[in-house]
Amino acid sequence: MKYFFILFGLLVILVVSIAGFRGQKSVRPPIEIFSDMRHQPKVKAQAPSAFFADGRGDRRPVDGTVPIGYAIPLHKPADGSVGEASGPYKQIYFSSGPVYIDTGKIDGQWGTGMPFEITPALMERGRERFTINCSPCHGETAAGNGISSKFGLVAIANFHLERIRKMADGEIFNTLTNGKNTMMGYGDRIQVQDRWAIIAYIRALQKSQGGATINDVPENERAALEAQK
Repeated sequence: MKYFFILFGLLVILVVSIAGFRGQKSVRPPIEIFSDMRHQPKVKAQAPSAFFADGRGDRRPVDGTVPIGYAIPLHKPADGSVGEASGPYKQIYFSSGPVYIDTGKIDGQWGTGMPFEITPALMERGRERFTINCSPCHGETAAGNGISSKFGLVAIANFHLERIRKMADGEIFNTLTNGKNTMMGYGDRIQVQDRWAIIAYIRALQKSQGGATINDVPENERAALEAQK
């Protein structure tokens, strides 16, 4: 037992000597028993790197790179000005202001209605964005039967349920922005107008799957439909 206590005491002294003096300033490299993979040959943001000829760790974006969610200019006019943005609108942003277009709320309640005019170009934009961002889970017709449902993802919303048909546009916007349950939020990935364009397309899908009435048909086309009966 005597030797045990001697060895135990020496071990305690050794541990205190190593751990107890940590935090003191020194120009020498620290003693690392377990480096925890700290010294990997990797590129760190805004740090120099001897791997590249210019000594920079950060690389320049490839030509033509645009921020995520932003429209690519269609052309650059000869006068050098910025070309028009592609898509049905020109003002593109990821705002988080207090107004309806940014929150989906009117006077603290979920609002309904598009905050801008619905045009064929806007609907096409909504179809495109829905296909890219939503259809993998919700399916092409928003019935909740996308490809991800074949691989174990459960609780995917079916937009043709009466509960969602009656849901306010603003509440759908909020879900799209912030996510819900297993669905992540797309507020930092899909710009504000595109979120509303997706909602407009979802409403069109709902009508196409049994939710439309004769009153949804433009008045100048109703007579032709009535004549076909």
